Amino acid sequence: MSSPQFCLPDPVAQWPWPRMLNAHYQAAKSESDNWLRDFEALDAKSQRAFDFCDFPLLSSLGYPLLDKDGLRVACDLMVLFFIYDEFTDNLDGDGARAYANLVMDVLRNPHKERPQGESILGEITRQFWLRAITVASKSAQERFIVSFGGYVHAVIDEASDRTRGHIRGIADYLELRRLTSGAYASFFSVELGLDIPGEVMTHPALESLRSLAAESTVLTNDLYSFNNEQAAGHGGHNVITVVMNEKGVDLDGALTWVGEYHEAILSRFRAQRHMLPSWGPGMDVVVNAFLERLACWIRGHDCWSFESGRYFGSKGPEIKEHRLVALLPRVERPGVTPMMARSTVQPNTLMR
Repeated sequence: MSSPQFCLPDPVAQWPWPRMLNAHYQAAKSESDNWLRDFEALDAKSQRAFDFCDFPLLSSLGYPLLDKDGLRVACDLMVLFFIYDEFTDNLDGDGARAYANLVMDVLRNPHKERPQGESILGEITRQFWLRAITVASKSAQERFIVSFGGYVHAVIDEASDRTRGHIRGIADYLELRRLTSGAYASFFSVELGLDIPGEVMTHPALESLRSLAAESTVLTNDLYSFNNEQAAGHGGHNVITVVMNEKGVDLDGALTWVGEYHEAILSRFRAQRHMLPSWGPGMDVVVNAFLERLACWIRGHDCWSFESGRYFGSKGPEIKEHRLVALLPRVERPGVTPMMARSTVQPNTLMR
């Protein structure tokens, strides 16, 4: 008997920004992958999962306009997300808080040598940040520390939800998920090489556009990761499960709701982009460049979901065309509740 199937909506079908691949992909991938391997931070299984996902491809599709130095930083940031996720994914709130405190201390004190016996996560964070601050403006650095802090502390709340088996409502979930996805922190790479002062970036118009792009990131990730997560019992922190739970609909109903909501998010992004105030001719050019890059991220993130092995293995390209996915059976493990089960596919990092 064949497995039941479901059909993925395609919210970016009308997105006008085309697929682009950064010209420095291969060089940045080689450098960043070798950098991670030198730490020997992953066991063989996790290293295979990392290689399979090809996060440098995500950076190269998501940030196609960065120069080589900027792309290398973007690739290393994806490494940091992956490692942080690996180290915290099975922890409770207290365990996640200890790692959060560690990485935030490193970001605030990058020139301080890390103490003997500390988790290798500290040195990975330090080396990433020392490289990043050479290509990022001061204002971008300040925003990253705030946004990465939001990410690591939101992971504490996610860990607490996982321990309690708690499923949030839609609005509450999306508010937390914009943080746990690392979307705002990933926008640090969008603005590398650009100098946008805080008073411009925090204008309500730009805040709204960044929030819409973050929500798109969440919806794309949750849509494509749902099958693996539900099979492994990780589905509680996924918008599909949240919608089914709150709306009282089945899987098809939740997929329809998420697809329509995502299309509305992208329509709002396109409309609001043309209603920005002016900060003067020079700054307007910089802001428009930032928003162009943000739009490229939305397209690139969707493309990577099918071009890497992250969610669909080798079947990604064909699934992208026909949108049909076989529903995976739930893996039952004695003594493990669905919310506690560990995925056999590595959970998302920027995109849990």
